[in-house]
Amino acid sequence: MSPQHEAPVTSGGRKDLQADCASCFGLCCVALPFARSADFAVDKAAGQACSHLRTDFRCGIHERLRDRGYPGCTVFDCFGAGQKVSQVTFGGTDWRRAPESARAMFEVFPVMRQLHELLRYVAEALDLAAARPVHKELRRALARIDGLTRGSAEAVTALDVNALRGEVNPLLLRASELVRARVPGRRKDHRGADLIGAKLSGAGLRGASLRGALLVAADLSGADLRDADLIGADLRDADLGGADLTGALFLTQAQLDAARGDAATVLPPGLSRPAHW
Repeated sequence: MSPQHEAPVTSGGRKDLQADCASCFGLCCVALPFARSADFAVDKAAGQACSHLRTDFRCGIHERLRDRGYPGCTVFDCFGAGQKVSQVTFGGTDWRRAPESARAMFEVFPVMRQLHELLRYVAEALDLAAARPVHKELRRALARIDGLTRGSAEAVTALDVNALRGEVNPLLLRASELVRARVPGRRKDHRGADLIGAKLSGAGLRGASLRGALLVAADLSGADLRDADLIGADLRDADLGGADLTGALFLTQAQLDAARGDAATVLPPGLSRPAHW
């Protein structure tokens, strides 16, 4: 079902904020560039279809992406932007049938992804009871961003997403502070910190701010990350084995997919244990 006529809801579990590849025209496999690296086996330019993209817009090696050298694909999340562009912005007409629309479709996709990511965070903040003092402003932000996602391709592409993010981030930060204020004791502030490879096994990080922190390959095994703010934190190859992420704020499935964990890792509701764990 197209999300075009779905009424906005305030749940972090909104279906239209979850990728529905069956309703998308393989946009992440075409619109976005990637470079040969540990994440991708080859170079690909923006607007060039991946060689593994099938005629039905499905990935021909989806079940073997990591084995074939494409782990970067396994941790990408469009937050539902793919189906929004495919089914709403372009009304269900794909770029193969209408090649004249390809350029506009590929240009609008990365912008739409950023809008949907913002929607996802705002929707989660609205689920936080402790953030009730900012719910009214968050609802206005949700409605505004949702409306922007339904504009024309030209209108969406022309948006200043950085400015919009600058307006929304203070609301998300306030929501985070209201939730974390309930955590007893002094809360650690590692916002934007360079913690690449840090030894944080068993660390007491309950209620900590790890917003935008670089935690690549960090050892967070057994760490207490309950109610920690992880918005934008880079968790690539971080060890979350046995870590407790109960109530972790603004944690996404893509962040978990990029990390390492095990059966003892405690996850927040709505997020799944990655298969490669």
